[in-house]
Amino acid sequence: MEGKNQTALSEFIILGFSDLNELQFLLFTIFFLTYVCTLGGNVFIILVSVLDPHLHTPMYHFLGNLAFLDICYTTTNVPQMMVHLLSEKKSISYGGCVAQLFAFIFFVGSECLLLAAMAYDRYIAICKPLRYSVIMNRVLYSRLAASCWIGGFLNSVAHTVLTFRLPFCGNNEINYFFCDIPPLLILSCGDTSVNELALLSIGVFIGWTPFLCIVLSYLYIISTILRIHSSEGRHKAFSTCASHLITVLLYYGSAIFTYVRPISTYSLEKDRLISVLYSVVTPMLNPVIYTLRNKDIKEAVKVVGRKWQPPILSFDI
Repeated sequence: MEGKNQTALSEFIILGFSDLNELQFLLFTIFFLTYVCTLGGNVFIILVSVLDPHLHTPMYHFLGNLAFLDICYTTTNVPQMMVHLLSEKKSISYGGCVAQLFAFIFFVGSECLLLAAMAYDRYIAICKPLRYSVIMNRVLYSRLAASCWIGGFLNSVAHTVLTFRLPFCGNNEINYFFCDIPPLLILSCGDTSVNELALLSIGVFIGWTPFLCIVLSYLYIISTILRIHSSEGRHKAFSTCASHLITVLLYYGSAIFTYVRPISTYSLEKDRLISVLYSVVTPMLNPVIYTLRNKDIKEAVKVVGRKWQPPILSFDI
């Protein structure tokens, strides 16, 4: 930009919680416990889904992908956040920032699409139960899962290239917990109109379109459930979908609020809390939401437990 000194930055300073010096260790402890619970809960879902043949179904195929995504995208920022809470040096290299942004947007975008695929699976299972095994066959659900990853990858490539083509004029302090699109756009001294247009337009396909598909799927699902005469059948159908709806509301609410709005409306001080919700809290809650009242998971745990139970040695005297 004319009249501004453009310098090639070698690193960014992540301000994070630097304004809460007296709470650094407490915050570290909270994030550490949350991260451990996230890893433990999601690894548990993946292992149970793989080890129990009864869970080799489309629903648990998608759930295993969701658990893996949660592990991946929380790992892109939470460990670094914990390191910064305990160290004086709160910096990240330019290349590290590029890698972190790419990975985070990749996993977040993939999860947005995956939640829509999971809603479609529930729609077929409840609204067309007799044709479920024919429609949602192995080829289709594998392709749906793969397309979610590919869509997330392409979304991330576009945003990463657009973000780091921008000039940064000396100021390298990011008032956020990690390298994300909104704080980097605010930090840039260049014209960010193309980036804002990309956020809004791509956000329609990655955020709003899947969300509206989920809403439409659940309108059909609820309509079908209300026509079920058996109260037990209605309860079972509702309980199957309730966990997915809770995840959708938590995830899409915070993600759309963060990315799909004009950059002029951003307030990084307030948006930091939203970023903690969808990048730290939601990945921890997903295993709880999906397993707390899930009879299939409970039965699978028993089956896997019996399978891996060590043999009892007997000695003939």
